[in-house]
Amino acid sequence: MKGNEALAEAAIRAGVDAYFGYPITPQTEIIEYLMNERPEKRTGMVVLQAESEIAAVNMVYGAASTGKKALTSSSSPGISLKLEGISYLAGAELPAVIVNVVRGGPGLGTIQPSQADYFQSVKGGGHGDYKLYVLAPASVQEMADFVEDAFDIAFKYRAPVLILSDGLIGQMMEKVILKDQKSRLTNEELIEKYGDWAVTGKKGRERNIITSLDLQSEKMEARVHRLQKKYVQMEKEDLRFEKINCDDAEYLIVAYGSSARISQKAVELARAKGLKVGLLRPITLFPFPKKELFKLANQVNGILSVELNAGQMVEDVRLSVEHKVPVEHFGRTGGIIHTPEEILEALEQKIINNGSIRHHKTRESGIL
Repeated sequence: MKGNEALAEAAIRAGVDAYFGYPITPQTEIIEYLMNERPEKRTGMVVLQAESEIAAVNMVYGAASTGKKALTSSSSPGISLKLEGISYLAGAELPAVIVNVVRGGPGLGTIQPSQADYFQSVKGGGHGDYKLYVLAPASVQEMADFVEDAFDIAFKYRAPVLILSDGLIGQMMEKVILKDQKSRLTNEELIEKYGDWAVTGKKGRERNIITSLDLQSEKMEARVHRLQKKYVQMEKEDLRFEKINCDDAEYLIVAYGSSARISQKAVELARAKGLKVGLLRPITLFPFPKKELFKLANQVNGILSVELNAGQMVEDVRLSVEHKVPVEHFGRTGGIIHTPEEILEALEQKIINNGSIRHHKTRESGIL
C-alpha cells in the first residue's frame, strides 16, 4: 500500500470515530481512501470533507470534546491553517490526532517531499505555551502502526498528537502488515476507560465544560503548569528513538523519517569504506532524545544532522550535545531528495576531514 493509504486503513481498523479533512497534495490519498472504503458501513466511522482546513480542525475539536477518537490530516500550508485549532485542542486538553504529510515551502512551495515543518511541529507551532507529541514515521509500516500509538498517547495525556510524515513516505508503496479490526468504543466504554471528563450528556454528575479560555490569571497559569508537567512526563515515559551501528561509532548521523531511511544506506556505505559511522533516528521529535545524544557525544568525534530542509533539527542536536563535538547540517530543499552517496560525502567533508581534527585537538588540550 501507499503510506497514505496504509494510514487511512489503519485508522478504520483502530476504531477511529471520525475523520474531518480537506484535500491537498501529497496527502489527498488519505481522504480519498477513506471515502472509497465507506467506513460508515464497516464501523460507523464518520468521514467528512469539510469546506476548509479551518473547518476540519474545529470539527475535530467538537468531536474530541465528546471523548471520541477524532482524526484530521493535511499537508504543510493546510496545517498552517489548522494551527489555531490545534492550539485550542492543546489548551482545552483534548485528545486528537493530526497528520502532516509535509511538502516543500515556504508559501505554496512545491508538492514534493520536505522536512521543513520541523520547527512548526516541535516548537508549538501555534500561539501559547504548548507542545505536540510528535511521531515521525520512516516507513509505510510505521504510517500504519503509529495511528493506534498516536491515539493511545493522545488519550493517556489528553493532548493532541502529530504524526509528521512527508511526501516521500506518504506516496511510496511498501508491503504492510495491518492489525485486526477493533470496535469503536461506546460512550459508556469511553467513560470507563478514559474517565468522565468528556461532554457525553449530564447524567448524575456536575456538568463538564470544555474550553481553552480562562479569564482568571491564576487559573490560566495553573492550566499552563499542568500542560508543562505533561510534557515532562512524556519525556520520561514515552520517548522513542532507534540506534543503528552506534555501539562502536566514531561518527554519528542524526536523521528522522525519510532522511533516516536514506542515511541508513549511507551508514552501510561508510562502513564498507572502514569508517565507523552510526545512525541515531529520533522516532519522537518531541520529546527529543536529548540525553541519548549527550551520551553519544562522549563517544563520537562529530555529528551530521541530515534533513530535507535548510537546517532545523540541527539546532536541537547542537543544544543536546552542549558543544562537546562539532555538529554540522546537510540538507536538500525544493523537493530534491539527497542520495546516500551525497550524505557520505557531506559527512567526510564537514565532519571527518574537518570537525574531528578540531575535536581531537580540543580533547588533548584539556578544554573539555
